[in-house]
Amino acid sequence: MKFLLALSFSFLLMTTLCFGQSIYTYTPPAELEDGWQTNDIRSLDVDTTLIYRLFSQVVTGGNKLHSALLVKNDQLVIEEYFNEHSVNKQHDMRSVTKSIRSILLGIAIDKGFIESINDPISKYLKSHSPKKNLDPRKEEITIKHLLTMSGGWDCNDWDKKSQGQEDKVYSKKDWIQFTLDLPMINEPGSVSTYCSMGAILVAEIISQSSGMMISDFADEYLFKPLGIENVSWGHTSKKEVIPSGKRLYMTSRDLAKIGLLMLNNGRWNNEKIVSEDWVRQSTSSVTKITGMEYGYFWW
Repeated sequence: MKFLLALSFSFLLMTTLCFGQSIYTYTPPAELEDGWQTNDIRSLDVDTTLIYRLFSQVVTGGNKLHSALLVKNDQLVIEEYFNEHSVNKQHDMRSVTKSIRSILLGIAIDKGFIESINDPISKYLKSHSPKKNLDPRKEEITIKHLLTMSGGWDCNDWDKKSQGQEDKVYSKKDWIQFTLDLPMINEPGSVSTYCSMGAILVAEIISQSSGMMISDFADEYLFKPLGIENVSWGHTSKKEVIPSGKRLYMTSRDLAKIGLLMLNNGRWNNEKIVSEDWVRQSTSSVTKITGMEYGYFWW
């Protein structure tokens, strides 16, 4: 992943140098009293030459970028928006929602709502239990198996033939029950296949163990401490589904806070939001999905 990011960045720089660019005019990020400290990148010991060349290429258009933010020394120093996007416009977080659910799970463990990721999911999912395709291996599925996409069900978003492929689940009324009823095709923990429904189950486990809707839990323990207010949860289908089946919509500024939180080992303004141990565990390579390293909902 780091190689791909470096390659993409190098490609943008090369196209800038080879094909020319428009003139990029730098403006320091605005102070919005939203928890961000901002600064003028020109006041820092930073060679801005390549950065300016990069943005000069980007502002010519012809791309699908929404925004680009740069943080240096815990300060927001570059903030640019493209293609009619703006500072207050929310973005569909798609599967980044999974990574944020991973943070929420770490907080739930820190707060004592959940004892261990090695606990079986049946310990916390009191409202549901398998009714179809009964298999003793389902009792062995742990929270860790959900985090590593290795529950063992026939659930693979990248295989249209899979019974648990996400588009097939979205049409169902009860996503949790449908997932628990999927047939087992692997031993839990033996094979990792990308299964979005595992993240839905994790959200429901947090909700049932804490007695709070996942949105309320996120507000109290993650978003409010970070000064995140412009956030909403939307359905991934037109049907009414359980609250844990929603995904996040956030602004670029607020998503950058999540990134800085993780870079600072779970601390924001020197206040612990989630334990450093969880940040380390969740972002370490635990398994591989189609050859790519994967942690606990983090690539």
